[in-house]
Amino acid sequence: MWFRSLKLSLITIIVTAIFVSSICFAGSAIGELPRNTLEVAKGSVLTGIDALQRDGFKQLEGQKIGLITNQTGISRLGVSNIQVLHEAVNVNLLAIFSPEHGLFGKLDVPLIEDSKDTATGIRVFSLYGSTRRPTTDMLSGIDTLVFDIQDIGTRFYTYISTMGQAMQAAAENHVRFVVLDRPNPINGITVSGPVLDEGRESFVGFHRLPVRHGMTIGELALMFKAELNLDLELEIILLSGWHRADYFDSTGLQWINPSPNMRNLDEAILYPGIGLLETTNLSVGRGTETPFELFGAPWLDGELLSRELNDLDLPGVSFSPLQFTPDASKFEGDLCSGVSIVITDRKQYDSIRTGLEIALHLRRLYPETWEIDAYDRLLGNKAVLDAIESGLPYSDITGIYRDELAEFIQRRSQFLIYE
Repeated sequence: MWFRSLKLSLITIIVTAIFVSSICFAGSAIGELPRNTLEVAKGSVLTGIDALQRDGFKQLEGQKIGLITNQTGISRLGVSNIQVLHEAVNVNLLAIFSPEHGLFGKLDVPLIEDSKDTATGIRVFSLYGSTRRPTTDMLSGIDTLVFDIQDIGTRFYTYISTMGQAMQAAAENHVRFVVLDRPNPINGITVSGPVLDEGRESFVGFHRLPVRHGMTIGELALMFKAELNLDLELEIILLSGWHRADYFDSTGLQWINPSPNMRNLDEAILYPGIGLLETTNLSVGRGTETPFELFGAPWLDGELLSRELNDLDLPGVSFSPLQFTPDASKFEGDLCSGVSIVITDRKQYDSIRTGLEIALHLRRLYPETWEIDAYDRLLGNKAVLDAIESGLPYSDITGIYRDELAEFIQRRSQFLIYE
C-alpha cells in the first residue's frame, strides 16, 4: 500500500513537472509566470537537481553542459550534482565553473586558480580568478550553462553576481542558460533594506536590489534577463514543495556551509544586517567559531554598546557583551571587546533594522573611530549613509528609501514563481 501510494504521488509530480518545466523563458518579454503547484509532504522539498533527475534529465538531453556549482550543489540524497550529471547517460558534462571560495567552498582568498575535478577528471574554470565571468574560450563547445549554487538571500553575497555575469556571457556567446532552483533559506517573503543606488553595480552589488531581496536564484535569473534585456534562452527547473514563508530548516534539506563563514541558518538570518559592518574597522567574527553572531574591535566598549542596544527593545533579538580574539582575518590575535547577538524569535527579528541601529550607535559613540565611509561599500545607498552620519533616527532613515523599496517590490512581483 505504501509503495503504491508513493508511486501514484510520483506520477502526479512528474506529470505536473513536465508541464511546468517545459515553459522556457526565452526571447520575448516575460509575461505571466507559472505558479509552482507541485505538492509534496511538508519538509520534503525537491531542489532543481532533484527535479531534473526525477524527470530523466530531459531538459538537458543531448546537450553539452558547463556546470556552475560548488559544494552546495547536492541532491536531496547528498550526492554531488557533478556526479549526478556525469553519470547521466543522456547528458554530456564538459566543464565545471566554480565561484568565490572555490569548488569545495573552503577558500577565503582573493584569487582562485583553475583546477581539475579529481573524481571525474573534468576541468574546473575559476570564476573568482583572472576573470569573474566565463570567457568565449571557456564556453567553446558548450551548448548549455547550468547554474546550481545555494544562495542566502542577501544582495552582497556574491553567488548571485556570478550567476548574473554568467548569464551575460551566455547571452553574448549564444549559450542556453538553465537554473536549478534552490530555496531562499531566510524565506521568500521578507523584503527589506536600502536599494542599491543606480550606477553603483559591482561584484558585491550586481543588480539594483534591496539588501534583503526575498527571491530564489531562479526568480532572480528571470529578473536579470528581463531588466538587463538579455537575449538569452533561459529555463528554470523549479523547486517542489517549497513555499515563500519557509526557512531552510523546514525543507528537510541538508545544510551545507555555502561559504567558510556561513555555518548555520541563524548566521544567514543575521547576515543582512551584520554583514554590512564587515567592510569597516570591525570584526564580525571571522576567525571565531560564530561569525556574524558577534562583532567587536579592540577600541569598542562591548558592555556599553550591549546595554544601549538592549535598551532599544528590538523585537526578536538580545545582546550581551563578550571578549574574543580572532585567530584569522581582521584583528587576528588581538583581544576584541564586542557584542554577542542572539535571535530569540526569528519571526519578529528584523535583520536590517538591527544592522542600521547598530550603525547609528557606532556613529554616535565613536564618531572619530568607526570608519563610517567604508560602511557604504555594501550598503550601496549614499542617502542612507548620509543620514546615519547625521544621526537621524531609524524611523527617518526608513523613510529615505521607502519609495525605492516599494518600487522594487512592484518590479519583483512579476518574477515570483512560488506561493
